[in-house]
Amino acid sequence: MKKILRLISTSVLIVLFISSCSSSKTEKPKVEDKPPSVLYQDAKAQLQAANYEKASEILEALDSRYPFGPHSDQVQLDLIYSYYKRDESALALANIDRFMRLNPTHPDLDYLYYMRGLTQIAADQEFFQSLFNIERFDRDPSHALQAFKDFSQLVKFYPKSQYAADAQLHLIDIKSRLARYELSIAKWYFKREAYIASINRTKIILNNYPDSDSIEDALVLMIKGYERLNLVTPKTNALAILKMNYPKNRLLK
Repeated sequence: MKKILRLISTSVLIVLFISSCSSSKTEKPKVEDKPPSVLYQDAKAQLQAANYEKASEILEALDSRYPFGPHSDQVQLDLIYSYYKRDESALALANIDRFMRLNPTHPDLDYLYYMRGLTQIAADQEFFQSLFNIERFDRDPSHALQAFKDFSQLVKFYPKSQYAADAQLHLIDIKSRLARYELSIAKWYFKREAYIASINRTKIILNNYPDSDSIEDALVLMIKGYERLNLVTPKTNALAILKMNYPKNRLLK
């Protein structure tokens, strides 16, 4: 009797194993096996329809199945774009770096600098900021600094690029963001009565971001710092600059 039960249980396990294998064989892949030109047209259609998740799936399949296919370079460029649109900053940056490393003289390097700058800006945004529209100027500026570097290289080496004008606008915005970051740190030092450190931060704003919208506040904070330190001459000089550029400032009344 025990032998019969063992045979029955073994038979059931074999049936289950065979059925699982057969079901896995009949399971279709996410992306159908089509010629690369057809798959690429499918990916383009998904990109045009703003279905970036599906476009990514097709482009990833193309990249892995046909790494040296007729559209290989464009597939990787489109994949970078789809990752960027999906807010997959890490994937986009990794693919940009890989492409630039393997193709240091590619004719679309201006586009890659542009996309890396845009992706760095996206990475600079925090979740709660995009969700609740709350700005935090004291957050880590490393992504903003890298974006500034990428856009600067684009403008410098590819001044006639179709992306150069927009990159220039982004540079202005990034300068304002970095100046506000320095201002937030200067205020932090001032509140803790570290007036020298606060003044030094305001000097960074005046020297590095003279065309930003934080200059007036930086000057005011600098003047207050000199006042707390009883430094008459530097305070007088800073007041003169404030009066020359912002004559309606409340500190002058």
